[in-house]
Amino acid sequence: MFEDALAALSDVVSKPFRAILLRTFGLTLAGLVALWIVLVWLFNHFVTVPWGWVETTIDIVAGAGFIVGLVFLAAPVSSLIAGLYLDEIAEKVERTAFPADPTGQPLPLAQVLVSSVKFFGVVILANLFALILLLLPGINLVAFLLVNAYLLGREYFELAALRFRPYDEARDLRRANGGRIFAAGLFVALFVMIPVVNLATPLFATAFMVRLHKRISAEGRY
Repeated sequence: MFEDALAALSDVVSKPFRAILLRTFGLTLAGLVALWIVLVWLFNHFVTVPWGWVETTIDIVAGAGFIVGLVFLAAPVSSLIAGLYLDEIAEKVERTAFPADPTGQPLPLAQVLVSSVKFFGVVILANLFALILLLLPGINLVAFLLVNAYLLGREYFELAALRFRPYDEARDLRRANGGRIFAAGLFVALFVMIPVVNLATPLFATAFMVRLHKRISAEGRY
């Protein structure tokens, strides 16, 4: 598993992945900047104060607050955008790491869109949970890792499996190997904790789970 995690990490910065990585970063940054501009405009449009210096101070504080909020949204937004490229990422890994095996079938566009929104929701949920846990010193870090390991491991493994199996079979395979998938999810959860780097989480997690699915399938126990 350590070797697969290192290989997935290497994939993220490799030439075949570079275009997807740059697209994800670029679209994420553009989306966040556009959202910040809209929020500032709405705030200035609807919030007015009669004293000039007070209004200026409020505008500065609000703008800074919006930036903090967008930093929180950076990882979820990158997951939403990168979700559109997960099939492409998975295929690249399948071709380069397992050249002797056939590649999986791309997911239907509707399923890709649903998965992308689903990843966005999962990351938002996990991070909101983490914020709540900040009020409970001593268990917040552990709880954050456990929740992210379960949610992200589950979603990314099923994505890799769905390229080769119908949904019910992919779900049953995930349940039958829950311990290994959770352990792999811990690597993804640790990756998520690294600021800026965590924008590449979808690429790392997909490359990692494609390898894990291949190894489980090769064991032929399911």
